[in-house]
Parts: sequence; structure tokens; C-alpha cells
Amino acid sequence: MANVKFFFGDDVPLEMHKVRIVQKLSLPNVDERLTYMREAGNNTFLLNNRDVFMDMLTDSGVNAMSDQQLAAMMIADDSYAGSETFTRLHNKLREIFGMEYFLPAHQGRAAENILSQTFVTPGSVVPMNFHFTTTKSHIVLNGGRVEEIVIPEGLEIESDYPFKGNTDIPRLRALIEAEGADKIAYVRLEAGTNLIGGQPYSLENMRQVREVCDQFGVLLVLDASLLADNLYFIKEREAACKDMTIRELTLEMARLSHIIYFSARKLGCARGGGICTDDQALYMKMRELVPLYEGFLTYGGMSVREMEAMTVGLEETMDEDMISQGPIFIEYMVNELKRRGVPVVTPAGGLGCHINAMGFLPHVPQNQYPAGALATALYIASGVRGMERGTLSEQRDENGVEPLSEMELLRLAMPRRVFTLSQVKYAIDRIHWLHENRAIVGGLKFVEEPRILRFFFGRLDPVSDWQERLVAKFKADLGDTL
Repeated sequence: MANVKFFFGDDVPLEMHKVRIVQKLSLPNVDERLTYMREAGNNTFLLNNRDVFMDMLTDSGVNAMSDQQLAAMMIADDSYAGSETFTRLHNKLREIFGMEYFLPAHQGRAAENILSQTFVTPGSVVPMNFHFTTTKSHIVLNGGRVEEIVIPEGLEIESDYPFKGNTDIPRLRALIEAEGADKIAYVRLEAGTNLIGGQPYSLENMRQVREVCDQFGVLLVLDASLLADNLYFIKEREAACKDMTIRELTLEMARLSHIIYFSARKLGCARGGGICTDDQALYMKMRELVPLYEGFLTYGGMSVREMEAMTVGLEETMDEDMISQGPIFIEYMVNELKRRGVPVVTPAGGLGCHINAMGFLPHVPQNQYPAGALATALYIASGVRGMERGTLSEQRDENGVEPLSEMELLRLAMPRRVFTLSQVKYAIDRIHWLHENRAIVGGLKFVEEPRILRFFFGRLDPVSDWQERLVAKFKADLGDTL
């Protein structure tokens, strides 16, 4: 991380990279944006990327690769079995995690499928600091149940608590005692808890989780997809870890885990994923599912070119300058929005800036999806595409009852090394304008609701003509500007 004090001007993040390849963007006008949002069924996932100015939907698979990653793709060994590319990747994972065994998968949710099919049985329970959408779906589909045991501070929107992703240790112990250790499929710890604002856990808390797991003889599984952000925050916020290197922190977290799985679309900035363990029995138990669902054991559904890029990307994850870039840009955006009165999740976490939709749109009830409505309103106002992380991202139970989410967040992801500071300032400006005109924004209702993972491809309509009125106010305030 660049520790640079500016003699004149604002306190702004300093990028420790230069841009060498660019991609042209376009910014449709406000009338076109309204049309595109209608065509997409008011679901930002269904927008065409050509119609998006800033794609802040996710950091998954859209992080910028380095020059070294692009160069590495040229030496890929394109063979079905026994590829040298796989050997290089496996060796790199051994080096950074210290784990002997690696099972490749085409992405993180594929690893979740293997874990769930192997360890989750009907009636079993998976305690975790907080769930992720695909994780929960895989567990439920295999007859299991998710129990979220994040600390109370994790569900406070505004806070200065540094590790809101921590597990509530007394609740974890009480849950295992109540359910019985034999019913616990495994304990899952998510680095950089996605659905509550990219909030990290501390290394000390992870040690305490492992102590409980050892006490009861249950497995600890680490979802390391957002590990890079969590490593940065431990280094920055945990006093006992300030003198540890990123490599030392990574090895210690791996030592505390029985199994690590990850999406390389986030960790390593390439498309792929996998499962690591140092336990041969666990490896053998999962191994047979890889060729069944993914591909042979030395590629697992991944392109060898992506695997070469992943190998380099994993090494770059050990560079503090690299892993700090996302968090410092996010912190800048969060602080600027907070200064302007926009309700945001604090402290700034990883992955992206998270806007509190219930605070932004207090007049929109949760069953009209305030976070989803805010996502559509922001696109109309700016061409910025974010992602709803709230009730719309839940799914109905077997009785058709819709659970209301703990939080209603609009996530504005910050892919690594993608946006310039001027683009971030543009997004801040349009969010500020929208907040000034928030009373216009109304809710949404489903017109096409899939049963599983409905937020990916469901379609909705606005509950009134609020979108047309928002466009009219935009034109009145900003004239012919885009």
C-alpha cells in the first residue's frame, strides 16, 4: 500500500499500478437507460454490459489481470491429463496454504457443490458466520440447514467495530451442544462476509472457532474467495498481526482450517476455483466427484490459460500493494458518501461500497425490495450497475413464505485495478443526486419469479410510475447532460 501524504489537495488513494490496456465505455442517456432497465425486467443482472457505464455488479471474474498474468497464459500446457500447468498451480497453492492436496473446480460454487454432496446430509446443520446465496442453496438442496452465528455487531449497519464478520463463539458452542456434534456437517467461516458488507473476521476469532471445532471434533471449512481483503484488514486492524507478513497470515489461516475452498474469480483474478486440504482422507472422500461434475483431476473444468493466470494471481495476492487497492478505493467512496449524508455500511469493508437501502428508502417496504429498487434507480440515474443484496436475494421456503433479509444493501463492487478515481467520483455524485431525490423512488414487484436463486434471472415491474418521474426530475436538474 502506498503511504503517501499529499501536500496540497484531497486525501485520495494512490494507485500502485499503471494502465496499459484500455476498454472503451459508453454512457447511454437517461431515456435510453430507462428503456434498457425496462427491457431487463428491472433486474440489473439482465442488463447488457454494452449498456452499462460502470459495472459495479460484482468483483467476480471482472478484476483486471496484471501484465504478468497475461504473459503467463502464453505458456499453458494444454493437455487433458498430467498438465504441467496444473503442476505449477498445485505447487503455488502448496506454497501459500501449506496444504498437500488440491481438487480443481471450474468456480467457487462448483467447489460448494462438492463439499455439500460430500458432507451435508438430511437434517445436518452448517453453522457459519454468515451465509452466501449459492452456499446456502447447495446446503439446503442436500437436506441441510444453515445457522448464522455472526456476532451482534455484524448486523449493525453503522459501526466502528473492526471485525464485524467474527463468529459469536458462545453461540457456536451452544449450537453444537444443542444439535449434537454428529449433526454438524462442518463449520463454515467466510472471509470478508459478502452479504453484510464485505466485513472481515480477525485471526484471533478464527483461532477461537478452531478451538471449538477441536473440542467437539467437527471440521472447519474456510471460504477463502474474499481472502485477499480479509488479509489486508487483519494486517491493518489487528494489533497482534501488524508485524506478520501476508504470507505468514495466509499460512496461519490455512493451518487453522481443515478445508479451504475458493473462487479464483475473486482470489487470483482468474476464472476457476478449487478445494485444498492437508487431510488425505478428506481429499479421497471428495476426489471422485471432481471427474463426475468438473473434469479430470488436473484441470477440473478450467482452461489451462486461466490456470496459469491464477498461479500468478495467487502469488500477487501475497503483495500488500496489490490487495490494498480495492479496500482503499472502497474506503474513499464510503467516506465521501457518508460525508454527504448517504447511509452506508461502516466501517468500510472489502468487495465494494454497500449502501443501506432501508436507510436510503425508508418509505419502501421490504416486500417491495428496497435494495432492488435502489439498484434500478441508480442505473437510471447514472448508468452504474450495482447488485441487490437483500430480500430479493433470498428465496421462499417450501410453504411459499418469503423471509425478510437481515439487511437491505445495494452493493457497488470495486473490481481490482479497473476504475479510475474520476469514475468513482462520478458514481458518488450520481448517488448523492439520487439521495436528494429519494422520495420519488418506489418499490418493485415480481412478474416472473424463479424458485431458486431468483435474483439472477427473475423479472420485476415498478409498483407505480416512479421511474418516469425520476427521469423527469433528472432532466429538470441536469438538463441535457448524460
